[in-house]
Parts: sequence; structure tokens; C-alpha cells
Amino acid sequence: MTLNTPLPPCSILLLAGGRGQRMGGQDKGLLQWHGEPLIAHLHRKTRALSDDLIISCNRNQLAYTPFADQLVGDDEIGFPGPLAGIRAGLNAARHTHLLVLPCDVPRIDAALLHDMRETASQHPDKPLMLRHGEHWEPLLCIIPVALSGEFEKAWNEGERSPGRIMRQLGATALQCPENDPRLANLNTPELLSTPNTVSD
Repeated sequence: MTLNTPLPPCSILLLAGGRGQRMGGQDKGLLQWHGEPLIAHLHRKTRALSDDLIISCNRNQLAYTPFADQLVGDDEIGFPGPLAGIRAGLNAARHTHLLVLPCDVPRIDAALLHDMRETASQHPDKPLMLRHGEHWEPLLCIIPVALSGEFEKAWNEGERSPGRIMRQLGATALQCPENDPRLANLNTPELLSTPNTVSD
């Protein structure tokens, strides 16, 4: 496999719209890791992959503006969860597929992003989610924008789990090694301060 394989263009959504409960209410995407805000690490990993880089954020929009082509926010107040950000991203996306990443996975690498896109291109009508062991990672996914209506329908019926929606839509799994360090969520102060053991 080569990372130079041409792949269809996709929009990319970086999720930074949460309440940051495990961080004491701080805006997680703007917290520092190795001298830069988390969002800067994700921006650097994804910038070359798309001309439509979207950030879902519900505060500090001025701080996020340099890292995105578009900013979107939840259409309901009170931080209703990541599915709200995904819905907003699907509605804003300019390409046929939306690659979704949370802002707290700065160790993700180019090889995994390529594998996600390549696998999704083989199943263009289905969502793709990463999976390690028996655990799905619904916020590391690729969603066909044509399915946005299904997400809206599920939302209006009270569903708030993006993973459940995607599994019901026949999601493809991209299997990763158990405890893959590239998937580590740096979502607590302790994890954020852990020395980096994977090349950035």
C-alpha cells in the first residue's frame, strides 16, 4: 500500500464543541500539548488532506478560525453532545464524505488517516468506524454525506449516539490493534501531561 494512492476528496470535521467536563470545563481543543493547542496538532495532521476543513466549536470561535475553512456550532444550547457537531458538519460539508476526528487524538498518523479513507472508498455508501478489540470508536469515522437525512431522522427520534446510528446503517469497521496508541484520547489533565511516546 502506498500513501500516494489517489483518493476522492473528502471534507474533514474536527470535533471541539464539547463541554470539557473532564478538563474542568476548559475548551479542550485549545489546551496545550507539547507547546501547541490540541487543535493545532490535528490541523497539521489533516490540512493537506482536504480543502474543506471544518471545526465544530461552541465557544472561542476567534481562536479556532485560523485552523479551519469553516466553523460550525450546535443548533441547540447546552452542549448536547458529539452527534450535534456531526450533524452540523454533515450539513456544511462540501464533499461527498465527511471524515470525523475528535480534537483530543493528536497521536493519529498519516497512515491511519489514509487507511480510513481507502477503506471508506471501497464501501462508499456505508459509514466507516475505527474499531480496536471489541470497542468501536464512533468519533473516528467517515460518513457519506448522503446519509445526513438518516442522522437527522435519528436525532429527531431522540437518538444521541452516533455509533448506534452508524451500526444501524451497516457501518464498516476498520480494525486497529488493541490499545493502539494512535487512538489515545488525551481527555484528562493526567493524560494530557503524559510524555509523548509516539512521534508527532
